[in-house]
This record gives sequence, structure tokens and C-alpha cells, in this order.
Amino acid sequence: MSDAPATSPTPDAPDFRTPSGAEIQRYYGPETPLSGALGTAGDYPFTRGIQKTMYRGRLWTMRQYAGFGTAKQTNQRFRWLLEQGQTGLSTAFDLPTQIGLDADDPKAKGEVGRVGVHIGTIDDMDELFEGIPLDKVSTSLTINSTASVLLAFYVAVAKKRGVAPSALQGTLQNDILKEFIARGTQVFPVAPSLRLCADAMEWSFRNAPRFHPISISGYHIREAGSDAVQEVAFTFANAEAYLKALGERGVSVETSGPKLAFFFGCHNHFLEEIAKFRAARRVWARIMKEDFGATDPKAQSLRFHVQTCGSTLTGQQPMNNAVRVAWQALAAVLGGAQSLHTNSFDEALALPTEESAQLALRTQQILAHETGVPATVDPVAGAWAVEALTDELDRRITETLKRLRASGGMIKLVEEEVPQREIQESAYRYQQDIESGRRKIVGVNTLRLDEPAKGPARLKVSPKLEAEQVARLKAFRKSRDSKAAAASVARLAAAAENAKDNLFPHILSAVESRATLGEIFAALRGVFGEHHAR
Repeated sequence: MSDAPATSPTPDAPDFRTPSGAEIQRYYGPETPLSGALGTAGDYPFTRGIQKTMYRGRLWTMRQYAGFGTAKQTNQRFRWLLEQGQTGLSTAFDLPTQIGLDADDPKAKGEVGRVGVHIGTIDDMDELFEGIPLDKVSTSLTINSTASVLLAFYVAVAKKRGVAPSALQGTLQNDILKEFIARGTQVFPVAPSLRLCADAMEWSFRNAPRFHPISISGYHIREAGSDAVQEVAFTFANAEAYLKALGERGVSVETSGPKLAFFFGCHNHFLEEIAKFRAARRVWARIMKEDFGATDPKAQSLRFHVQTCGSTLTGQQPMNNAVRVAWQALAAVLGGAQSLHTNSFDEALALPTEESAQLALRTQQILAHETGVPATVDPVAGAWAVEALTDELDRRITETLKRLRASGGMIKLVEEEVPQREIQESAYRYQQDIESGRRKIVGVNTLRLDEPAKGPARLKVSPKLEAEQVARLKAFRKSRDSKAAAASVARLAAAAENAKDNLFPHILSAVESRATLGEIFAALRGVFGEHHAR
């Protein structure tokens, strides 16, 4: 008789056995009392995951964040990453693109293509995705203040290629409230900023049903210095504000809920981060069911992307960052993330090189294919420490949310700069802990090297890039029908005067008339004014 298992996986199917041949069961845990309190994966309150089979059915999306220089350079990096086995794209935009400036704007000088790719025209977006099938690849556009314009560029390019908006899949970050709280690239005051955000969402629900038109981000809140409780609570308070804004437009939570995506960071404390993700699912399920009356399980489910935290990376002994990233990635997977970005070890020093970006992606792939972790649902369930931390974080997140609601809700608090101050205080306490030695950071305040190790190779952006981008912009303007572009921008400005008019169709029309990002935002600045922090 053969010793081989009765059923062997086909070459294309995953093998749910250990190297010694032991079969990994899909689900572990006694039915009572533990899993009775936890529930099961795929069922309310989703503590153990939002799909019944989790990674046995489908691995998380490996969505590495990339963008620098020109659209052509970033396109080359995109295509290289896809060749390396990446399963989704994530786009980083430069600062001028983030705040609505064309490359030749004096305020953009020195920033074009530096911290991301510059996209100012429909032609730039076309070149960015040259050779990439938009109906087959899931794309994340990490953009907020100018999210409606970048989405319009993306939709317009797809239409030019014969791809309908209904075929597009991916995510628009479009989370403007966290810009006021944590990042600072907001352009307009809170009310018109929220209007643009909701306009893009409402249009997408009707026209691009496979696309997630918002990714509500705790990542940047955490990177600004919050703790884990603030990260989740502030993010959910922002989400409540978006849901209420959509509800005022007549959009039900059964429509909007399944299309909300979330984005969290994964910090260094392994057990707390696992517990954070599990607690977040449970808290969000209660919010949607009990506070908003959602009955559809998809509307109650928390779908989230995770990025390992860039703020945990150190310029000292940068190779140590590869280890930090691996542990953070494991915590994100044990916590049940739907997609994941792993940072490159050299990001504390410069833009990632191909070598470091490949290692970051391989970190995910080794985790997926060699460790056996994806073979069972929620493998940490029942661990006393993890369950205790999950309950503790659930309680503290819920208490913080109650306090935020009692204080008037997130819109009011953002305008009063309350969460901004709370994050600053948390960041200060954390830095004090490092400087006092209470919190050890290897290579920074403990186990330092007397002689600094040779740093990794660095990717540098050519100083000629900005002039080249300005020349492209001039050629673009010269080749278009300027009167048609100006007329479309004028119509957008007129529509902006009417608070009930959805501006996304007007923005899309302006983009298709070959208006630039800077021209569109200049018109909106003329109507909305600008936000200035106190």
C-alpha cells in the first residue's frame, strides 16, 4: 500500500500539508466555549476573518507601493514588479500632484517627481499605465485632495482604450479627513473637501461598481505618531462621517458599506498588532450593524490593506529593517489583511532600489508559499495573550469612539484640531520613551555600532527630470484645443457654485477636454478658497 495521501493536490493547487506530510486542517478550536465567543470566520462579528476560508481560498493581494520621477520611469517599475509576481499595483504621487499643482507652477519647484510620480495630464496617466491591461490589473491610487481628478484621469485613459468604468478594479484612497488630521496635503476647507470626496464615491457606486472609491486610512494617523487605539478609533470616526455624508445624499449603507476599504499600518509590537486587526473587525461589524443598521454581511465586513510602518525603519543599520518588515508582514497576515505592502529596507534613506523592492516583495512571497501560515484560518485564535489583547483593544477603541461622538463627531473635532493635538501628544510620549531608553530600538538607542556600516545603494532622481516634465507639459498644452479645455474648466467652476451638483462628471469632462490638474484645481480654489491650519 502506498504511503501517499489519498488525495494529492494538483500542481496548480496549494498543498495544505507540512513538509513531513501532516495535513493542516482548515479550522481549529473547540466549538465551546471559545469559538462560541469568537464566532467563525466569514460570520458576524468577523473576529476570525471576513471569509470562511481566508487564505486557503485566495491569498492576500501583494500590492507594493511604487512611484517616482516620470510616468515612464514608474511604468517601468510597475511592469518589473508585475514580472516579479506582484498581484496588484499601488501608485505613489509626488507632492505637486497631491496638492493640485502643474509641473511649471513656481510652488512645485524642486518637488516634481521626488516623493512619487508626477501626473498632471491625461497623457501622463496614459504613459503611467502603458502596456498594463486596466481591465485585468487591480490598481490603487494613493491620492486624497486631488483624488477626484486622478480618478478622472484613470477613467478617461481606460475609456480611450475601450475599457468601461464598470470593468475597472482597484482602490482610490480619497480619505480627505485624515489629511487634516495627520498628513497636511489638504487644499480646501473641510466642507468642500468632503464634498469632492463624496462626489467621487457617489459616481463610482453607480458607474464603477468593482472599484473601491475610498480607502479610509489609519496608516497615516499611525505614522504621524498615534498609538494603536487612536489609529483605529480615529479611522472609524472618519468612516462614520463619510457614511453620514453619503446618507444625506440618499446613499444607503447597504450600497456604500460593501465598497468601503480601509488601510492600516503594522507597527513593531507583534502581539498588539495582530490583536488590533482582529479587534478592528469586531468593532466595525458592531458599528455597521448596531449604529447604521446594515444587514448585508458585506456591509458589516472590514476589508483592509496593510502597509508595514515606515516610521519604524531606521537609517542606522538599515539591513535590520528587512527583519522588522518580515515580522510586521507576518503580524498583518495573522491579523487577516486582504492586501499587503512590505516596505523596502532602504526607505529610511532614499527611494527603494530594484534590489530592495524585490526583497520586500519576496518577503511576502516566502510568507505565502513557504511558511504554511496561510493554510489555516486565524491560526492565533485561542491564544490567551492574543485573545486578551483583542478584548482589551476592542474595549479601548469603543470607549474612544464614544468620547469622539459625545464631543460632536469628527468633522467638528477636525475643524477644532483636537485629534491633531492628541496625535502630537502621543508621538511626543513615544519619542520620550526612546530618548530615555525605556523603549529599545536596535541600532538607535541600543546595540549601536561604533563604526557606521556601509549604507545600501541609493536610487536617485535626476535633477533634469523637472525640466523634462515642464517641457512635456508645454507640448501637451500646445497640442490641445485650448478653448475647449478652458470652456470645460469654466463649466466646472460654475457647477462648484451649486452645492448640490456632483462635480465628478464635470471633472471627467474637463480631463477629457485635456485640461491639466493645475488648471482644474485653480478653478476650484477660486470657488472654495484654501484651508490654512491654525
